[in-house]
Amino acid sequence: DDLRPHIYRTRDGGKTWKHITNGIPNGTIVNVVREDPQRKGLLFAGTEQAVFVSFDDGENWQSLRLNMPATSIRDLVIKDDDIVVGTHGRSFWILDDITPLRQLTTEVANANAHLFKPQPAIRVRRSNNTDTPIPPEEPMGENPPDGAIINYALKADAKEVVLEVLDNSGKLVRRYVSSDPQEPLNPATLPHPTYWVRPPQSLSAKAGMQRFVWDLRYAPPAGFSRSLPIAAIYRNTPANPLGPLAAPGQYQIRLTVDGKSFTQPLELKMDPRVTVPASELAAAQTAALACYEGITKVRAAQAEVRSLREQLTARREQAAKQALAGLANAADELNKKAATLEGRTAGLDFFGISNREPGFAGLSNGFLSLMNLIDGVDARPTTQALKAIEDQQRAFAELQSRWNELKSKDLKALNDQLSKANLPTITP
Repeated sequence: DDLRPHIYRTRDGGKTWKHITNGIPNGTIVNVVREDPQRKGLLFAGTEQAVFVSFDDGENWQSLRLNMPATSIRDLVIKDDDIVVGTHGRSFWILDDITPLRQLTTEVANANAHLFKPQPAIRVRRSNNTDTPIPPEEPMGENPPDGAIINYALKADAKEVVLEVLDNSGKLVRRYVSSDPQEPLNPATLPHPTYWVRPPQSLSAKAGMQRFVWDLRYAPPAGFSRSLPIAAIYRNTPANPLGPLAAPGQYQIRLTVDGKSFTQPLELKMDPRVTVPASELAAAQTAALACYEGITKVRAAQAEVRSLREQLTARREQAAKQALAGLANAADELNKKAATLEGRTAGLDFFGISNREPGFAGLSNGFLSLMNLIDGVDARPTTQALKAIEDQQRAFAELQSRWNELKSKDLKALNDQLSKANLPTITP
């Protein structure tokens, strides 16, 4: 009937013992104590209510309960960078990524900002289940965070925090800013309950320990409507389309807090179950990025065309008000030519290509379809997919040439007429 915590430590082979439970309250029976295999003196204790941690070989303890329910912890094991606890009555729980605990020192705790070295990330694909999602009421375990776990600490609130992922050559892969707007979510327009949607993740600028997860992908391609796939997971389904997956290899994490930067290396490993040669994975990455970059170029051209068309509409109205019928008609004709180059999304085949003039809109859809096709599997792209990419790139080059010709000839001629009529000229 002794409900006090008891942990004893010996440093002389058992000749003498010291009672080390400072910080563990009375009524907290200790069932198990384990030492971290990597950091000497980092101890974890499982009790009848919670897990406790000590950084000084048991001299002082503090709670590591976090979001665990109060339950009896009967056993505890440290597996790689995670803590696994077996409980009485509430299954088993896993605390993902204890690398910050291993790296925590007095110097780190007193620093204004600190970026912890991240554990190696594993490129494991999400569920590709294309059947009806598992119902929310079905008991299921939760997967580890979907990507690379980035831990950092801020002593005080920061004005701005920036997190960047760079590849081995120093090229930017992904960039997050604490002021990034959250993706809007309107329950009134969703065709499904909001509990399927992954909650928005913010890069926090608040004081304290912070955790952010990079999903191992490039930024989502801009300009496409967002939707949820049928491969849904309760409260953890990201909106599509997504950017291509990053290739296995060495990366660098750069954290900038109010202008001061900190860097740490990150190793991205391949799913150990995948035995595809590295050369084939590299070929898939190259092809997927070619499509991704194609979307970026097409979107830039689309923005120019839309800007031109908006200005043409405004000039036509101005010309009509001044009874300049010839000028209004010229603006109309140029607008039609620009509309043909912009294209439409309807009537496209699987790759976004139509037998008619596809326009920039069709090309952007085509590049996206190809990117998703190649990025959806860990294998070398087929010859047909590579040929389709070449066709898309050729079509874009032709459209870009026509667009440049329209600007250099047709638009120049219209601007000359606008100048003579004392109307503002157009700049795409």
